[in-house]
Amino acid sequence: MPWWDLGSLSRLKNFSGLFQNKMQEVQLGSHTVRSHGMTVARTHMHDWVILMLLGLIVVILNVIHPFYRFVGKDMMTDLKYPLKSNTVPVWAIPMYAVALPIAIFFIVYFRRRDVYDLHHAILGLLFSVLITGVITDAIKDAVGRPRPDFFWRCFPDGKDVYDQLGNVVCHGKKSVIKEGHKSFPSGHTSWSFAGLGFLSLYLSGKIKVFDRKGHVAKLCIVFLPLLFASLVGVSRVDDYWHHWQDVFAGGLLGFIVASFCYLQFFPPPYHAQGWGPYAYFQVLEESRSVTQAATIVNGSNVQVTEARVENQEDETSIHGCMGLSLAHNSGSALEELESGRR
Repeated sequence: MPWWDLGSLSRLKNFSGLFQNKMQEVQLGSHTVRSHGMTVARTHMHDWVILMLLGLIVVILNVIHPFYRFVGKDMMTDLKYPLKSNTVPVWAIPMYAVALPIAIFFIVYFRRRDVYDLHHAILGLLFSVLITGVITDAIKDAVGRPRPDFFWRCFPDGKDVYDQLGNVVCHGKKSVIKEGHKSFPSGHTSWSFAGLGFLSLYLSGKIKVFDRKGHVAKLCIVFLPLLFASLVGVSRVDDYWHHWQDVFAGGLLGFIVASFCYLQFFPPPYHAQGWGPYAYFQVLEESRSVTQAATIVNGSNVQVTEARVENQEDETSIHGCMGLSLAHNSGSALEELESGRR
């Protein structure tokens, strides 16, 4: 075998080994925050920019005034509930709807060491709560439905006043009155189902709830976040800050948005690959395809090299026969000269 064929075989072996190493790198535990975190974040840089814009929109929607719907005296029957404080304060919403799921995402990351799972779970969760927040606050401002405790917000002293058209003339604190026109839908409930609903879908995929093995205990783990979100919604009715329709619409809105955002990054929980994000399986599939292509190229080049060797052997044998033939002819000519025939 010539020296150039040996060099080609050596390069092919190195090429094949390189792709085998790449294939091993996409296995679980090889993509960490330290090694691939910045790469994944840069790939989704535009998504993080959109998240910041959504956060800005949420702030703007909370600043502007909602629509001040007509509220007549005969409507006050359902709006005279006591003015109470929140059982679940506003500052607690990001704690259980955002911080708690992210903490669970990190626990899963420390076990699996998959930066794709961690990054896409956090990104999907933030999209879920912020998109829900934008939709919720936009509807609140557009509808302007009075809260069940609107009477005491509008008339803190209990003395109701109406104009010539029969609409209320509020003399309470402006910020309290403004908040009194934001009943539909419930923001507490929508944010709770957006964050905890996403967490429920995430856990159902990780623990493989729909593996058809009948482990009901897994369902209890998945339903626990949804139960907590439901209790938050019930507290809004108990505090007389929302009507039941507000809570129902808020919960439905939050869970629908959470489902859309989850399926953007993860397969459905009942899918065979529901335990990991799409990005992980895409990288795995690309590496397999490249490795298979490298194997095919390697095999074809080996066949070509073997064919070259065979051709060289054939050429040598042909030249050998020709040499023997030439030798035979020359021997015959000498014999003829010696015998005097030439």
